[in-house]
Amino acid sequence: MLTRIRNAVQVRHDSLDIPASRMKSSLLKLMVDEGFILSFGASDDESAEKKIGVQLRYYEDKTPVIQGLKRVSKPGLRVYVGKNEVPRYFGGIGVAFMSTSKGVMTGQQARRQGVGGELLFYIW
Repeated sequence: MLTRIRNAVQVRHDSLDIPASRMKSSLLKLMVDEGFILSFGASDDESAEKKIGVQLRYYEDKTPVIQGLKRVSKPGLRVYVGKNEVPRYFGGIGVAFMSTSKGVMTGQQARRQGVGGELLFYIW
């Protein structure tokens, strides 16, 4: 999902489709709340595979809101942080996305609730 978003932003696409899952939907909901994408929803495609349509967000001068995405935790090397180790990326300009025992949330929300978990990716 992250690579598809990164590639679509680089070539200035307005929207993209990604395969659907509950984890991706909850991550996209957080991205909408943080203002990185406009919206997302179930695609109207009639194929057997469920897809999510994502509307990317751009500023007035056509520069993308998403300047970068960095995957942290990978299948070969999972990265976990404790409640006191939740990072601030780019001094708070970037947003860390985490998977915790209380659901998927941003690093700021995890710090506020006092939980740690798997550090998924950074976006700025």
